[in-house]
Amino acid sequence: MRRAGRVWTGVDRVELAYIEALIAEDVPVFGLARTPLGYVLLDRAGLIAFHRRLTGAVQTSSLDILSRLQRGMHPAARAALSDARRLAVARCLPRGLAGMLRRYLPVRTAYLNIGHSNLSTRVLRAVRALPEARIAIFVHDVIPLEYPHYQRAGTVGVFEQKMQRARRFADLLIYNSMDTQQRTERIMAPWGPVPQGIVAHLGAIPPVVAHAEVPAGLPPEGPYFVTVGTIEPRKNHALLLDVWQNLGPKAPMLLICGSRGWNNDAVFARLDALGPDARVREVSGLTDGALASLVKGAQGLLFPSHAEGFGLPAIEALQLGTPVMCSNMATFREILANNAQYIDDSDHKLWEEYVKEWSQRSRDAHQVRDFEAPTWEAHFKVALTLT
Repeated sequence: MRRAGRVWTGVDRVELAYIEALIAEDVPVFGLARTPLGYVLLDRAGLIAFHRRLTGAVQTSSLDILSRLQRGMHPAARAALSDARRLAVARCLPRGLAGMLRRYLPVRTAYLNIGHSNLSTRVLRAVRALPEARIAIFVHDVIPLEYPHYQRAGTVGVFEQKMQRARRFADLLIYNSMDTQQRTERIMAPWGPVPQGIVAHLGAIPPVVAHAEVPAGLPPEGPYFVTVGTIEPRKNHALLLDVWQNLGPKAPMLLICGSRGWNNDAVFARLDALGPDARVREVSGLTDGALASLVKGAQGLLFPSHAEGFGLPAIEALQLGTPVMCSNMATFREILANNAQYIDDSDHKLWEEYVKEWSQRSRDAHQVRDFEAPTWEAHFKVALTLT
């Protein structure tokens, strides 16, 4: 709800996939959302209607009075908030949450928390009080605890509290990779017994290319590379800027596709200093279709991250037939297997050599073929069966 109207992140896409899977099941399903004034509860019909609005199949309604008064939210998020209230079967102030859930939710309710929203003591205690309830929480990564220096100020402690509550309340933890499970359990072990865990690789829907949505002046002439993701320290854009600086004016074009993040002033300054003839171009605000078009036409997707929970952009690039050059990390090797070129995230010279080599080869001759991406069907056979 809060992300409505913005470019969706990987976690947003996972949440959407879960909504779609759950409303397709012939079982009672409810959606819980926190609003500035309390909580709203949507039943199956409400979730279906809300999903249609989120995906643009149905136009959002006009703002209600409360949303008109709400400041600091994206207009689309305010509209989504209005629709959530209109579609709700019940609403309550924070102190009334446990009572509302008792009135509407059946015995043996399974609570799924996919995106860490509402991962609060209030919500988890209210669910735990339901007869025979089970709690399953999706852990996408524990990067904020492993690499706190990459995070925004004030976010590490909040994230740690969420993981502490996940360990305390969950009956089941769902992981996107074995690597994520191992890292999470290593961090949680000193806190106490760790809940049962299962691994279900994320599904990947083939990206839909929309050439007509590509901004004017793109794609560039000649060979080019793309990197996809928020411009923040963990993504290691500094390495790519160093590589392109060494390659000089004859370098292929590099498209940095993503919005600016945090703790990255040095990289932002380098991007701001780029001249009109620079071989690096910063591109933000792309639609999914435009991004897919640019990735599909690239010589390769570059992914030099210091840490990742899953790495969905790499899978989507391979689905489009685009070769992937990425960091040599356990997560990538688990998910991508032999379908990528792995390079240490600090080996500037080797990145430079591979970029030069890939820029000179035929794009069609090196197109990825027969890549089998993980599917949501396989994911849900594991996750929803055990939940």
